[in-house]
Amino acid sequence: MTVSPFTLTCLSLATLAVAAVPILLYRRLREPLGFDRRPAIAGIAVFALFAMVIERALNDYLLRQNPVTSAWLMQPAVFVVYGSLAAGVCEEVGRFIAMRMLLKRFGRGRPAGESDGTGFAYGIGHGGAEAWMIGVLVQLQWIVFAVLENRGQLDGYLPNVPEPAMMRIHLILASLSPTTAGIFALERLAALAFQIGLSVLMWRGVRAGWRGILPLAVGLHALIDVPAALFQAHVLPLAVVDGGYALAGVAVAGVLAKRVSEARAARPERAA
Repeated sequence: MTVSPFTLTCLSLATLAVAAVPILLYRRLREPLGFDRRPAIAGIAVFALFAMVIERALNDYLLRQNPVTSAWLMQPAVFVVYGSLAAGVCEEVGRFIAMRMLLKRFGRGRPAGESDGTGFAYGIGHGGAEAWMIGVLVQLQWIVFAVLENRGQLDGYLPNVPEPAMMRIHLILASLSPTTAGIFALERLAALAFQIGLSVLMWRGVRAGWRGILPLAVGLHALIDVPAALFQAHVLPLAVVDGGYALAGVAVAGVLAKRVSEARAARPERAA
């Protein structure tokens, strides 16, 4: 089984696009929104700690190490609820803590709308870290595996992988196509839009001192993750899930673009 050169090209272009968009967004919006690099760095750090360490440790314990909870979570309804809430609670608690800390530095003495740059910068850092850590780096691994598969060197490159796991790798490589490349790019870019939107929302709520912002953010994040959990539970087909994410991602991106346009228009007025 080999991966066609056209499929490899599509996978490479999709990976490059996902890698570049957060960087280009930051550079493009840095001046009109008055970015400071520290909120973006905070977003990267929070995702790395709360999603990649804390959430993964929680999932590993509840889904694998604990036989009671792992058996309980085998039920589709329970798995969907848990899968939707786990990321929402871990990431939004981390986002809330970071926003509270950033408020002391960037939130005082500025009108609410004017200071959205902190939320945007944080969201690009948080969402960009997600795009790179669970998108770009993983996809690069599969591209390398595909190249080795085409050369007949994959089994030799992974000599210690058990045979069942090796068979799954071969099956995944055989299923790669230009469509999967497009789905990957769509999912990652939609997730980036959601992360920026949630960050701006959280920043506004924290600045306003609204106590309900954390549960609201957790609920919205969980709602976003419900379709993915339903797909993992074999309840919804992938086409429905990705179609919904595409529409929602475009809607969120449209709202964010409107806010950026307003900031661009207001900046010359403040300078005058």
